[in-house]
Amino acid sequence: MINMYEVRETNEMIEKENLDVRTITLGISLLDCIDSDLNKLCDNIYKKITTLAKDLVSTGEEISHEFGIPIVNKRISVTPIALIGAAACKTPSDYVQIAKTLDKAAKAVGVNFLGGYSALVSKSMTAADRIFMESIPEALASTEFMCSSVNLGSSKTGINMDAVRLMGDIIKKTAEASDSMGCAKLVVFCNAPDDNPFMAGAFHGVTEGDSVINVGVSGPGVVKTALEKVHGESFEVLCETIKKTAFKVTRVGQLVAKEASKRLNVPFGIVDLSLAPTPAIGDSVADILCEMGLEYAGAPGTTAALALLNDQVKKGGVMASSYVGGLSGAFIPVSEDQGMIDAVEAGALTLEKLEAMTCVCSVGLDMIAIPGDTKATTISGIIADELAIGMINQKTTAVRVIPVIGKGVGESVEFGGLLGHAPIMPVNGFSCDEFVNRPGRIPAPIHSFKN
Repeated sequence: MINMYEVRETNEMIEKENLDVRTITLGISLLDCIDSDLNKLCDNIYKKITTLAKDLVSTGEEISHEFGIPIVNKRISVTPIALIGAAACKTPSDYVQIAKTLDKAAKAVGVNFLGGYSALVSKSMTAADRIFMESIPEALASTEFMCSSVNLGSSKTGINMDAVRLMGDIIKKTAEASDSMGCAKLVVFCNAPDDNPFMAGAFHGVTEGDSVINVGVSGPGVVKTALEKVHGESFEVLCETIKKTAFKVTRVGQLVAKEASKRLNVPFGIVDLSLAPTPAIGDSVADILCEMGLEYAGAPGTTAALALLNDQVKKGGVMASSYVGGLSGAFIPVSEDQGMIDAVEAGALTLEKLEAMTCVCSVGLDMIAIPGDTKATTISGIIADELAIGMINQKTTAVRVIPVIGKGVGESVEFGGLLGHAPIMPVNGFSCDEFVNRPGRIPAPIHSFKN
Protein backbone atom coordinates (compact mmCIF):
# COMPACT_ATOMS: atom_id res chain seq x y z
CA MET A 1 0.00 0.00 0.00
CA ILE A 2 1.08 3.57 -0.62
CA ASN A 3 1.50 5.37 2.70
CA MET A 4 2.23 8.81 4.06
CA TYR A 5 5.84 7.86 4.85
CA GLU A 6 6.50 7.54 1.13
CA VAL A 7 4.93 10.94 0.56
CA ARG A 8 7.09 12.58 3.24
CA GLU A 9 10.16 10.91 1.71
CA THR A 10 9.58 12.95 -1.44
CA ASN A 11 9.46 16.34 0.29
CA GLU A 12 13.04 17.21 -0.56
CA MET A 13 12.49 16.11 -4.17
CA ILE A 14 9.53 18.46 -4.43
CA GLU A 15 11.15 21.44 -2.70
CA LYS A 16 14.63 21.27 -4.23
CA GLU A 17 14.59 19.06 -7.32
CA ASN A 18 11.50 20.08 -9.38
CA LEU A 19 9.53 16.90 -8.72
CA ASP A 20 5.92 17.33 -9.72
CA VAL A 21 2.89 15.53 -11.04
CA ARG A 22 2.85 17.09 -14.49
CA THR A 23 -0.80 16.38 -15.21
CA ILE A 24 -4.04 14.80 -14.10
CA THR A 25 -5.85 14.07 -17.35
CA LEU A 26 -9.53 13.14 -17.40
CA GLY A 27 -10.38 11.06 -20.45
CA ILE A 28 -13.95 11.43 -21.67
CA SER A 29 -15.70 9.34 -24.32
CA LEU A 30 -17.83 11.39 -26.69
CA LEU A 31 -19.22 8.41 -28.60
CA ASP A 32 -22.65 8.86 -27.03
CA CYS A 33 -22.67 12.50 -28.16
CA ILE A 34 -22.73 11.65 -31.87
CA ASP A 35 -25.58 13.21 -33.84
CA SER A 36 -26.09 14.07 -37.50
CA ASP A 37 -27.24 17.56 -36.49
CA LEU A 38 -24.12 19.67 -35.91
CA ASN A 39 -25.69 22.04 -33.40
CA LYS A 40 -27.09 19.18 -31.35
CA LEU A 41 -23.71 17.40 -31.50
CA CYS A 42 -21.95 20.49 -30.15
CA ASP A 43 -24.55 20.86 -27.40
CA ASN A 44 -24.05 17.21 -26.41
CA ILE A 45 -20.27 17.61 -26.33
CA TYR A 46 -20.37 20.77 -24.23
CA LYS A 47 -22.83 19.31 -21.75
CA LYS A 48 -20.92 16.07 -21.27
CA ILE A 49 -17.51 17.70 -20.78
CA THR A 50 -18.75 20.38 -18.40
CA THR A 51 -20.70 17.79 -16.39
CA LEU A 52 -17.96 15.17 -16.01
CA ALA A 53 -15.07 17.62 -15.61
CA LYS A 54 -16.71 20.24 -13.40
CA ASP A 55 -14.74 19.17 -10.30
CA LEU A 56 -11.46 18.18 -11.99
CA VAL A 57 -9.51 21.37 -11.31
CA SER A 58 -10.73 21.85 -7.74
CA THR A 59 -10.02 18.20 -6.91
CA GLY A 60 -6.49 18.48 -8.27
CA GLU A 61 -5.89 21.59 -6.21
CA GLU A 62 -7.25 19.91 -3.07
CA ILE A 63 -4.98 16.89 -3.49
CA SER A 64 -1.98 19.11 -4.18
CA HIS A 65 -2.65 21.15 -1.03
CA GLU A 66 -3.34 18.16 1.24
CA PHE A 67 -0.34 16.07 0.17
CA GLY A 68 2.07 18.89 -0.64
CA ILE A 69 2.63 17.57 -4.16
CA PRO A 70 2.63 20.11 -7.01
CA ILE A 71 0.12 19.14 -9.70
CA VAL A 72 1.05 21.42 -12.57
CA ASN A 73 -1.72 20.78 -15.10
CA LYS A 74 -5.29 19.55 -15.13
CA ARG A 75 -6.28 18.41 -18.59
CA ILE A 76 -9.00 16.67 -20.58
CA SER A 77 -8.72 14.22 -23.46
CA VAL A 78 -11.66 13.23 -25.65
CA THR A 79 -12.49 10.67 -28.31
CA PRO A 80 -10.86 11.57 -31.66
CA ILE A 81 -13.06 14.28 -33.11
CA ALA A 82 -12.70 13.03 -36.71
CA LEU A 83 -14.85 10.08 -35.60
CA ILE A 84 -17.28 12.07 -33.48
CA GLY A 85 -17.98 14.65 -36.18
CA ALA A 86 -18.13 12.36 -39.21
CA ALA A 87 -21.93 12.18 -39.38
CA ALA A 88 -22.49 15.91 -38.95
CA CYS A 89 -19.53 17.64 -40.60
CA LYS A 90 -19.58 18.23 -44.35
CA THR A 91 -16.94 20.99 -44.53
CA PRO A 92 -13.80 21.96 -42.59
CA SER A 93 -15.77 24.86 -41.08
CA ASP A 94 -18.17 22.36 -39.51
CA TYR A 95 -15.29 20.73 -37.67
CA VAL A 96 -14.03 24.16 -36.60
CA GLN A 97 -17.40 24.70 -34.92
CA ILE A 98 -16.72 21.58 -32.84
CA ALA A 99 -13.23 22.88 -32.06
CA LYS A 100 -14.69 26.11 -30.71
CA THR A 101 -17.16 24.10 -28.61
CA LEU A 102 -14.30 22.08 -27.12
CA ASP A 103 -12.40 25.27 -26.37
CA LYS A 104 -15.45 26.82 -24.72
CA ALA A 105 -15.91 23.71 -22.56
CA ALA A 106 -12.21 23.67 -21.57
CA LYS A 107 -12.45 27.30 -20.52
CA ALA A 108 -15.66 26.68 -18.56
CA VAL A 109 -14.12 23.94 -16.40
CA GLY A 110 -10.76 25.71 -16.06
CA VAL A 111 -8.35 23.14 -17.48
CA ASN A 112 -4.97 24.00 -19.01
CA PHE A 113 -5.42 22.01 -22.23
CA LEU A 114 -7.91 19.77 -23.97
CA GLY A 115 -6.63 17.09 -26.34
CA GLY A 116 -8.43 14.92 -28.84
CA TYR A 117 -8.93 17.12 -31.86
CA SER A 118 -7.52 14.09 -33.56
CA ALA A 119 -7.76 11.59 -36.42
CA LEU A 120 -6.60 7.98 -36.75
CA VAL A 121 -5.53 7.44 -40.36
CA SER A 122 -2.66 4.94 -40.12
CA LYS A 123 -3.88 2.92 -43.13
CA SER A 124 -6.23 5.15 -45.11
CA MET A 125 -8.51 8.18 -44.84
CA THR A 126 -12.26 8.52 -45.08
CA ALA A 127 -13.76 11.61 -46.68
CA ALA A 128 -14.55 12.85 -43.16
CA ASP A 129 -10.92 12.30 -42.06
CA ARG A 130 -9.66 14.44 -44.92
CA ILE A 131 -12.17 17.20 -44.20
CA PHE A 132 -11.15 17.06 -40.54
CA MET A 133 -7.43 17.34 -41.33
CA GLU A 134 -8.10 20.32 -43.60
CA SER A 135 -9.84 22.03 -40.67
CA ILE A 136 -6.80 21.86 -38.36
CA PRO A 137 -5.13 25.19 -39.32
CA GLU A 138 -8.26 27.27 -38.71
CA ALA A 139 -9.22 25.23 -35.63
CA LEU A 140 -5.86 25.80 -33.91
CA ALA A 141 -5.75 29.46 -34.96
CA SER A 142 -9.18 30.15 -33.49
CA THR A 143 -8.88 28.29 -30.15
CA GLU A 144 -6.81 28.75 -27.02
CA PHE A 145 -6.83 25.51 -25.03
CA MET A 146 -7.24 22.83 -27.69
CA CYS A 147 -4.52 20.45 -28.91
CA SER A 148 -4.54 18.35 -32.08
CA SER A 149 -2.93 15.09 -33.18
CA VAL A 150 -3.05 12.71 -36.11
CA ASN A 151 -1.87 9.08 -36.09
CA LEU A 152 -0.37 8.43 -39.52
CA GLY A 153 1.10 4.95 -39.16
CA SER A 154 1.54 1.83 -37.07
CA SER A 155 3.64 -1.32 -36.94
CA LYS A 156 0.56 -3.32 -37.97
CA THR A 157 -0.65 -1.20 -40.89
CA GLY A 158 2.43 0.63 -42.20
CA ILE A 159 2.59 4.37 -42.95
CA ASN A 160 -0.17 6.21 -44.77
CA MET A 161 1.96 8.32 -47.09
CA ASP A 162 -1.05 10.13 -48.57
CA ALA A 163 -1.79 11.43 -45.07
CA VAL A 164 1.90 12.18 -44.44
CA ARG A 165 2.00 14.32 -47.57
CA LEU A 166 -1.20 16.09 -46.57
CA MET A 167 0.11 16.80 -43.07
CA GLY A 168 3.18 18.53 -44.48
CA ASP A 169 0.79 21.03 -46.06
CA ILE A 170 -1.38 21.22 -42.93
CA ILE A 171 1.59 22.03 -40.69
CA LYS A 172 2.68 24.84 -43.05
CA LYS A 173 -0.87 26.24 -43.19
CA THR A 174 -1.20 26.01 -39.42
CA ALA A 175 2.01 28.01 -38.99
CA GLU A 176 0.77 30.66 -41.42
CA ALA A 177 -2.69 30.86 -39.83
CA SER A 178 -1.51 31.13 -36.23
CA ASP A 179 1.84 32.97 -36.40
CA SER A 180 3.48 29.55 -35.89
CA MET A 181 2.01 29.03 -32.38
CA GLY A 182 -0.62 26.55 -33.56
CA CYS A 183 2.12 24.09 -34.51
CA ALA A 184 3.19 23.90 -30.87
CA LYS A 185 -0.20 22.24 -30.23
CA LEU A 186 -0.10 19.86 -33.22
CA VAL A 187 1.67 16.49 -33.27
CA VAL A 188 1.69 13.54 -35.66
CA PHE A 189 2.27 9.96 -34.51
CA CYS A 190 3.16 6.43 -35.42
CA ASN A 191 1.76 3.88 -32.94
CA ALA A 192 -0.08 6.51 -30.87
CA PRO A 193 -1.17 5.05 -27.49
CA ASP A 194 -4.84 5.28 -26.47
CA ASP A 195 -4.04 6.39 -22.92
CA ASN A 196 -1.45 9.17 -23.28
CA PRO A 197 -2.07 11.96 -20.71
CA PHE A 198 0.55 14.32 -22.20
CA MET A 199 -0.28 17.06 -24.68
CA ALA A 200 -0.34 17.73 -27.52
CA GLY A 201 -0.90 14.05 -28.33
CA ALA A 202 -3.51 13.07 -25.75
CA PHE A 203 -6.82 11.60 -26.88
CA HIS A 204 -9.32 9.22 -25.31
CA GLY A 205 -8.99 6.01 -27.30
CA VAL A 206 -11.97 4.10 -28.61
CA THR A 207 -10.85 1.11 -26.52
CA GLU A 208 -11.35 3.14 -23.31
CA GLY A 209 -14.45 3.30 -21.13
CA ASP A 210 -16.77 6.25 -20.63
CA SER A 211 -14.23 8.13 -18.50
CA VAL A 212 -10.84 7.50 -16.93
CA ILE A 213 -8.17 9.25 -14.85
CA ASN A 214 -4.62 9.07 -16.24
CA VAL A 215 -1.71 10.76 -14.46
CA GLY A 216 1.61 11.90 -15.92
CA VAL A 217 4.50 12.34 -13.51
CA SER A 218 7.83 13.98 -14.14
CA GLY A 219 11.13 14.63 -12.40
CA PRO A 220 14.27 15.09 -14.51
CA GLY A 221 15.70 17.22 -11.72
CA VAL A 222 15.21 14.41 -9.21
CA VAL A 223 17.09 11.94 -11.40
CA LYS A 224 19.94 14.37 -12.04
CA THR A 225 20.37 15.10 -8.31
CA ALA A 226 20.41 11.37 -7.55
CA LEU A 227 23.10 10.82 -10.19
CA GLU A 228 25.24 13.64 -8.79
CA LYS A 229 25.61 11.54 -5.62
CA VAL A 230 27.10 8.61 -7.58
CA HIS A 231 29.27 10.65 -9.95
CA GLY A 232 31.94 8.50 -11.59
CA GLU A 233 30.53 5.20 -10.32
CA SER A 234 30.04 2.09 -12.49
CA PHE A 235 27.20 1.55 -14.95
CA GLU A 236 25.65 -0.90 -12.47
CA VAL A 237 25.45 1.81 -9.79
CA LEU A 238 24.20 4.31 -12.38
CA CYS A 239 21.38 1.98 -13.45
CA GLU A 240 20.36 1.09 -9.90
CA THR A 241 20.21 4.76 -8.93
CA ILE A 242 17.94 5.65 -11.86
CA LYS A 243 15.66 2.68 -11.16
CA LYS A 244 15.26 3.50 -7.46
CA THR A 245 14.55 7.15 -8.24
CA ALA A 246 11.98 6.27 -10.92
CA PHE A 247 10.30 3.94 -8.42
CA LYS A 248 9.84 6.77 -5.89
CA VAL A 249 8.61 9.22 -8.52
CA THR A 250 6.08 6.72 -9.86
CA ARG A 251 4.76 5.98 -6.36
CA VAL A 252 3.92 9.66 -6.02
CA GLY A 253 2.00 9.53 -9.30
CA GLN A 254 0.19 6.36 -8.23
CA LEU A 255 -0.91 8.03 -5.00
CA VAL A 256 -2.27 11.09 -6.81
CA ALA A 257 -4.00 8.99 -9.47
CA LYS A 258 -5.75 6.76 -6.94
CA GLU A 259 -6.83 9.73 -4.84
CA ALA A 260 -8.18 11.63 -7.85
CA SER A 261 -9.98 8.51 -9.04
CA LYS A 262 -11.69 8.07 -5.67
CA ARG A 263 -12.71 11.71 -5.25
CA LEU A 264 -14.00 12.13 -8.79
CA ASN A 265 -15.61 8.67 -8.86
CA VAL A 266 -13.85 7.95 -12.15
CA PRO A 267 -11.87 4.74 -12.83
CA PHE A 268 -8.07 4.92 -12.55
CA GLY A 269 -6.33 4.19 -15.84
CA ILE A 270 -2.54 4.50 -15.95
CA VAL A 271 0.48 6.34 -14.63
CA ASP A 272 2.72 7.72 -17.38
CA LEU A 273 6.17 7.99 -15.81
CA SER A 274 7.79 10.05 -18.54
CA LEU A 275 10.65 12.39 -17.66
CA ALA A 276 9.09 15.52 -19.11
CA PRO A 277 11.36 18.57 -18.87
CA THR A 278 10.41 22.22 -18.52
CA PRO A 279 12.35 25.39 -19.36
CA ALA A 280 13.15 25.76 -15.63
CA ILE A 281 16.84 25.47 -14.72
CA GLY A 282 17.51 22.04 -13.22
CA ASP A 283 14.53 20.37 -14.89
CA SER A 284 16.29 19.04 -17.98
CA VAL A 285 16.77 15.61 -19.56
CA ALA A 286 19.85 16.96 -21.35
CA ASP A 287 21.38 17.78 -17.95
CA ILE A 288 20.92 14.13 -16.91
CA LEU A 289 22.88 13.05 -19.99
CA CYS A 290 25.62 15.53 -19.12
CA GLU A 291 25.74 14.23 -15.55
CA MET A 292 26.37 10.78 -17.01
CA GLY A 293 29.55 12.15 -18.57
CA LEU A 294 28.73 13.99 -21.80
CA GLU A 295 29.95 17.51 -22.44
CA TYR A 296 26.68 18.32 -24.21
CA ALA A 297 23.63 16.37 -25.31
CA GLY A 298 24.50 15.35 -28.86
CA ALA A 299 28.10 14.37 -28.12
CA PRO A 300 29.20 10.85 -29.10
CA GLY A 301 27.64 8.45 -26.61
CA THR A 302 24.39 10.42 -26.34
CA THR A 303 22.17 7.73 -27.88
CA ALA A 304 23.65 5.08 -25.58
CA ALA A 305 23.18 7.28 -22.51
CA LEU A 306 19.58 8.05 -23.46
CA ALA A 307 18.85 4.36 -24.08
CA LEU A 308 20.16 3.51 -20.61
CA LEU A 309 18.11 6.28 -19.00
CA ASN A 310 14.90 5.36 -20.78
CA ASP A 311 15.18 1.68 -19.96
CA GLN A 312 15.97 2.16 -16.29
CA VAL A 313 13.13 4.65 -15.84
CA LYS A 314 10.72 2.06 -17.23
CA LYS A 315 12.17 -0.74 -15.07
CA GLY A 316 11.85 1.32 -11.91
CA GLY A 317 8.37 2.53 -12.80
CA VAL A 318 6.81 -0.84 -13.52
CA MET A 319 7.83 -2.04 -10.06
CA ALA A 320 5.98 0.91 -8.50
CA SER A 321 2.67 0.60 -10.33
CA SER A 322 0.80 -2.26 -11.96
CA TYR A 323 -0.69 0.14 -14.50
CA VAL A 324 2.11 2.00 -16.24
CA GLY A 325 1.12 3.20 -19.69
CA GLY A 326 1.05 6.15 -22.02
CA LEU A 327 4.52 6.96 -23.32
CA SER A 328 6.65 6.44 -20.18
CA GLY A 329 10.32 7.27 -20.64
CA ALA A 330 12.34 10.37 -21.47
CA PHE A 331 11.04 13.25 -23.55
CA ILE A 332 13.59 15.26 -25.54
CA PRO A 333 11.75 18.42 -26.66
CA VAL A 334 14.12 21.18 -27.70
CA SER A 335 12.19 24.30 -26.72
CA GLU A 336 11.06 22.89 -23.36
CA ASP A 337 14.52 21.77 -22.17
CA GLN A 338 17.16 24.40 -21.45
CA GLY A 339 19.95 21.82 -21.71
CA MET A 340 18.80 20.86 -25.20
CA ILE A 341 18.67 24.52 -26.20
CA ASP A 342 22.23 25.02 -24.91
CA ALA A 343 23.38 21.97 -26.89
CA VAL A 344 21.83 23.29 -30.11
CA GLU A 345 23.38 26.71 -29.61
CA ALA A 346 26.80 25.12 -28.96
CA GLY A 347 26.57 23.16 -32.22
CA ALA A 348 26.53 19.80 -30.42
CA LEU A 349 22.97 18.82 -31.29
CA THR A 350 21.52 18.65 -34.81
CA LEU A 351 18.22 17.52 -36.26
CA GLU A 352 19.90 14.36 -37.52
CA LYS A 353 21.30 13.51 -34.07
CA LEU A 354 17.90 14.12 -32.49
CA GLU A 355 16.41 11.68 -34.99
CA ALA A 356 18.98 9.06 -33.97
CA MET A 357 18.13 9.64 -30.31
CA THR A 358 14.45 9.03 -30.97
CA CYS A 359 15.24 5.39 -31.76
CA VAL A 360 15.64 4.79 -28.03
CA CYS A 361 13.49 7.44 -26.28
CA SER A 362 9.79 7.76 -25.64
CA VAL A 363 8.56 9.98 -28.40
CA GLY A 364 10.32 11.71 -31.26
CA LEU A 365 11.23 15.04 -32.83
CA ASP A 366 9.51 17.32 -30.37
CA MET A 367 9.09 21.11 -30.21
CA ILE A 368 11.71 21.80 -32.87
CA ALA A 369 11.67 25.21 -34.53
CA ILE A 370 12.62 25.17 -38.21
CA PRO A 371 12.88 27.95 -40.82
CA GLY A 372 9.54 29.35 -41.92
CA ASP A 373 10.37 28.80 -45.60
CA THR A 374 10.87 25.05 -45.18
CA LYS A 375 8.89 23.30 -47.95
CA ALA A 376 5.81 21.27 -47.06
CA THR A 377 7.30 18.25 -48.84
CA THR A 378 10.44 18.52 -46.69
CA ILE A 379 8.28 18.50 -43.56
CA SER A 380 6.52 15.41 -44.94
CA GLY A 381 9.91 13.76 -45.47
CA ILE A 382 10.92 14.50 -41.86
CA ILE A 383 7.63 12.99 -40.69
CA ALA A 384 8.09 9.88 -42.85
CA ASP A 385 11.60 9.27 -41.48
CA GLU A 386 10.45 9.54 -37.86
CA LEU A 387 7.39 7.38 -38.39
CA ALA A 388 9.55 4.71 -40.04
CA ILE A 389 11.60 4.48 -36.83
CA GLY A 390 8.43 3.85 -34.86
CA MET A 391 6.99 1.39 -37.35
CA ILE A 392 10.11 -0.77 -37.63
CA ASN A 393 10.95 -0.68 -33.91
CA GLN A 394 7.35 -1.19 -32.74
CA LYS A 395 7.39 1.92 -30.57
CA THR A 396 5.63 5.26 -30.44
CA THR A 397 7.31 8.04 -32.37
CA ALA A 398 6.04 11.52 -33.13
CA VAL A 399 6.88 14.78 -34.83
CA ARG A 400 6.07 18.27 -33.55
CA VAL A 401 7.99 20.71 -35.72
CA ILE A 402 7.25 24.42 -35.88
CA PRO A 403 7.97 26.36 -39.08
CA VAL A 404 8.58 29.88 -37.74
CA ILE A 405 7.16 32.22 -40.34
CA GLY A 406 9.53 35.03 -41.29
CA LYS A 407 12.53 33.62 -39.42
CA GLY A 408 15.53 31.49 -40.33
CA VAL A 409 18.55 29.67 -38.92
CA GLY A 410 20.41 31.73 -36.34
CA GLU A 411 17.27 33.35 -34.99
CA SER A 412 15.10 32.15 -32.11
CA VAL A 413 11.42 32.08 -31.18
CA GLU A 414 9.67 32.55 -27.84
CA PHE A 415 6.59 30.42 -27.10
CA GLY A 416 6.18 31.24 -23.41
CA GLY A 417 5.23 29.16 -20.37
CA LEU A 418 5.85 25.42 -20.49
CA LEU A 419 6.46 25.66 -24.26
CA GLY A 420 9.67 27.65 -23.69
CA HIS A 421 11.80 29.12 -26.45
CA ALA A 422 13.92 27.61 -29.20
CA PRO A 423 16.73 28.36 -31.62
CA ILE A 424 15.69 27.75 -35.22
CA MET A 425 17.48 24.63 -36.43
CA PRO A 426 18.76 24.04 -39.96
CA VAL A 427 16.96 21.49 -42.13
CA ASN A 428 18.52 19.41 -44.91
CA GLY A 429 17.67 21.32 -48.06
CA PHE A 430 17.89 18.50 -50.60
CA SER A 431 14.60 17.56 -52.22
CA CYS A 432 12.41 14.56 -51.35
CA ASP A 433 9.50 15.77 -53.49
CA GLU A 434 9.25 12.77 -55.80
CA PHE A 435 9.38 10.33 -52.89
CA VAL A 436 6.67 11.90 -50.71
CA ASN A 437 4.43 12.65 -53.69
CA ARG A 438 4.05 8.95 -54.51
CA PRO A 439 0.48 7.87 -53.69
CA GLY A 440 -0.38 5.02 -51.35
CA ARG A 441 1.26 3.69 -48.20
CA ILE A 442 4.50 2.14 -47.01
CA PRO A 443 3.55 -1.43 -46.05
CA ALA A 444 3.92 -2.82 -42.55
CA PRO A 445 7.25 -4.56 -41.80
CA ILE A 446 7.58 -8.35 -41.98
CA HIS A 447 7.65 -8.73 -38.20
CA SER A 448 4.11 -7.28 -37.99
CA PHE A 449 2.69 -10.67 -39.05
CA LYS A 450 2.48 -12.37 -35.68
CA ASN A 451 -0.98 -13.94 -35.75
